[in-house]
Amino acid sequence: MNRKQKKELRQRQSTRQLMGIVRVTPHGVMTDSGERVFFLIQPDNLSVLSPEVIRGRVRSLTMLLSTQPTLEILALDSRESFQRNKEYYLRRLEEETEPAVRELLERDMAHLDAIQFSSASSRKFVLVLPLDEKAGTDESALRQLEKAICDHGLRVRLAEEQDVKRLLAIYYRQDLTTEVFRDFDGEEYMAHG
Repeated sequence: MNRKQKKELRQRQSTRQLMGIVRVTPHGVMTDSGERVFFLIQPDNLSVLSPEVIRGRVRSLTMLLSTQPTLEILALDSRESFQRNKEYYLRRLEEETEPAVRELLERDMAHLDAIQFSSASSRKFVLVLPLDEKAGTDESALRQLEKAICDHGLRVRLAEEQDVKRLLAIYYRQDLTTEVFRDFDGEEYMAHG
C-alpha cells in the first residue's frame, strides 16, 4: 500500500478506529488487544498533608502496584490552557494606545491568571487495568478490586461509561466542558420508540 492509499484509508476511518478503540465498554474501552478498565482516583490536596502522611500514601500506592502489577497509572491534565488567550492579550496590549482599553486588557489577563492559578491542581489520575481478551469483564471481580484499592488508602471508584467518554475527551481533545457525551451526533433529537 503506497503513501497516498494509506492516507485515504486513514481519512475514511472513524475516530474510534484511529484511536484503536473497538468500542466503549461500561467501565473502559475495548481495543484489539483486549479491554482496558478505568478506576478514577480522587487525589488528595498534598499541600495540606504532613510529610508523614504523604510518605504513607506513597507507600500505599507502591504496595498496591506491587500486588497488582498489571495496573497502570494515567495522569491527565484536566484544566484548560489559557495560553492562546494570554498571547492574544499581549499582542493587543502592544498595539493598543487607548489607556482605558489597555487597562481592560490587563484586567482580563489578570483574571485569566487567577483562573489558571486556582485550577493548577486540576489533574485526573486513573488506574488502568488491562484485561486479557479471553478474561472478559466480571463485574464482581472489578468491584472487589475497587474495594482492594480503597483498602490501600486511595479514594477510588470504578469508571462508568460517561466517565470513560469524558477521559477520552480530555485526553484527545482537552474538552473539559461537555456534560453528557452521546454515542451519535443528534442522538438526543431522535424519537425513542
